[in-house]
Amino acid sequence: MIEPVFPPALQPGDTIGILSPASPMIRERLEKGMAYLKARGFDVLVGKYVYDRRGYLAGTDAERVADLHDMFRNPGVKAIISSRGGYGTPRLIPFVDYDLIRRNPKILVGYSDLTSLQLAIYSQTGLVTYSGPMAAVEMGKGIDPFTEAHFWSHLMAGQTYSEFPAIEDSALVQVHPGKATGRLIGGCLSMINAILGTPYQPDFREAILIFEEVGEEPYRVDRYLSQFRSAGILQEVSGIIFSQFVDCEPGDDPSLTLDEVIDDYTGGLKIPVVKNFLYGHVDRKFTIPIGAKVELDADDLRIRLLQHINTI
Repeated sequence: MIEPVFPPALQPGDTIGILSPASPMIRERLEKGMAYLKARGFDVLVGKYVYDRRGYLAGTDAERVADLHDMFRNPGVKAIISSRGGYGTPRLIPFVDYDLIRRNPKILVGYSDLTSLQLAIYSQTGLVTYSGPMAAVEMGKGIDPFTEAHFWSHLMAGQTYSEFPAIEDSALVQVHPGKATGRLIGGCLSMINAILGTPYQPDFREAILIFEEVGEEPYRVDRYLSQFRSAGILQEVSGIIFSQFVDCEPGDDPSLTLDEVIDDYTGGLKIPVVKNFLYGHVDRKFTIPIGAKVELDADDLRIRLLQHINTI
């Protein structure tokens, strides 16, 4: 089982690199996001191919991988934030230089389509990455104050964070009782599903799975969870956190509810399972350190980080 590697924390005045590993962004949104980062006291370096467009992709696979490599290779860049998600990040995974990333661990932030890349990096290098707000999305349209505070508490030097606080209007809900510890592994459900059975699939043994999703009806969530069960993954994890499933309601055809699908796949596992965690395709959310060790307590409805997420 791979040991997690935590990147150095950010310091005021550090340089943050911006990438577009998935789809093209709205340029005005990215400019606002960069202005936000500069107002926080950081320098910003934009990847060479950030503004490229090729259909639903932000440039060719080679261009997008080149920007990723350049940012990890550049000793002056201390953190890398994706401009947005979208489509196409899984195409990059076979072409990534994981040895380069292993030699130059640094903060990498993104979510949604970035999930596949983040899990591939974790499986190949142990680097803990951060599933959190992106430059041309949350930062580019006015970041929610709660999201902002929680995000920077993960990344900045001298800040210690150990527990995801209870949120009154978004309280955790117990699905199945119990308590467990494990590495927090997951992200966007469909993007995790995209790398199952590949050499880049992470080791799920005794992990705490975390899922979120957007725009998938219950029958599609059912299909994804079926793959996890058939691959033996649901049977080997220590716990599961279902986060925000946005626009995942049934359509006009007869359907199970999302809760029924979750119950069908978790009912016989005898592990702690919770739902409604504040993470995913929502404005107000927690940032998730992928690969960090956590404790899931479905009895007291608490999630705690058991490893310090900064090395400084």
